[in-house]
Amino acid sequence: MSGPGAAHGGRAAVLDVPSADPAGCRMCRAERLVAVLDLGAMPAADHFPPADTDPHPGEAAHPLAMVMCRSCGLAQLAHDDTVTAEPRGVEPRALREQAADAVRRVSGAGLLRGRTVREFASPHGGSWLELLADRGFTVTGGPADVVLDSFGLMHERDQAAAVAGRAAAVAPGGVLLLQYQPLHTIVTQSQWNALRHGHFAYYSLRVLRDMLATAGMSVVTVWDFELYGGTVLLAAVPGGTAPDDSVRRVLDRESETDDPDALNGLQRAADDHTESLRAILESAAARGERVYAYGAASRAVALFCRAGIRRELLAGVADAAPGKQGRRMPGTDVPIITPADLLAARPDRVLLTVPDLLAEVSERFPELAGRWVLDDPTHGTRERPIR
Repeated sequence: MSGPGAAHGGRAAVLDVPSADPAGCRMCRAERLVAVLDLGAMPAADHFPPADTDPHPGEAAHPLAMVMCRSCGLAQLAHDDTVTAEPRGVEPRALREQAADAVRRVSGAGLLRGRTVREFASPHGGSWLELLADRGFTVTGGPADVVLDSFGLMHERDQAAAVAGRAAAVAPGGVLLLQYQPLHTIVTQSQWNALRHGHFAYYSLRVLRDMLATAGMSVVTVWDFELYGGTVLLAAVPGGTAPDDSVRRVLDRESETDDPDALNGLQRAADDHTESLRAILESAAARGERVYAYGAASRAVALFCRAGIRRELLAGVADAAPGKQGRRMPGTDVPIITPADLLAARPDRVLLTVPDLLAEVSERFPELAGRWVLDDPTHGTRERPIR
């Protein structure tokens, strides 16, 4: 289902022909795929056009839908005819702090053994290499004692090949540390806009466990983190090692999302969230208030498009990433500006598109105290009183 703003149609001119999606399921190749969320035609989430260009007819021509494989259970992007070219963002403080906490926990569990490390990078997962270097590890391009993947696996079109590649990178006696945002979090917190181009897979621990098992790896322990509403870091080792109680606990917690029917609420959440944001912005405009946003996040692309957001409702989006400044949100005429421009505009309201950033931006921009509007797909967009 498309929504308001989907009529901006068309193909982003700068995009090339992507690598072909694998036939059938991205993991097991079965063709037993069932649709669970369909957002219709959307702009490419990683293509931020120059601000001085207008959304051209047909800009949003890329299907955006999630399907689940009835054979292996992997939730996945149905099809992606885009090529991601996301400007490198600024790593949030919350992500850096969580990475440091994760390394401490893994070390405390006795799993940081050996001396070599290899990292599979992510467009927005940050890097843990410096944290490992501080503990005496050196980077290698071959098999490593510690292999890192923080939100990287989901960006691989061919999940079977990607899992095999990560398993092959683990040296004998080594460990794979893989962090992911659970499908359980996406469903229970109505994070429908986690679905986006370039994010090819959405995992439960059961599915990841089975995927890794096909490559000769066993999940032995997991850790929970509050980042992004709830994320999980797993440790997997070569061979047939038995899991600890933490694995069984997470398997039990996530069992409800193993069935496609459990994901049906995401479609309704997408509609409710879109209507909530539109209503907030229209109400503010009727009061004569000037509303801006902070965070040109790719997850906001489908939301803004479906809500039909224009500059009359949202004057601009501030972002700290230089690569996004001077551009606009795809499918809209809303420009991306610098944080300094945001402060100079003296907005009445500031929509925070990534609520995890609230503590960081509140500290950095005390001038905006009381003006934040939290974009929350679970409870609808929430206003904070102006003080």
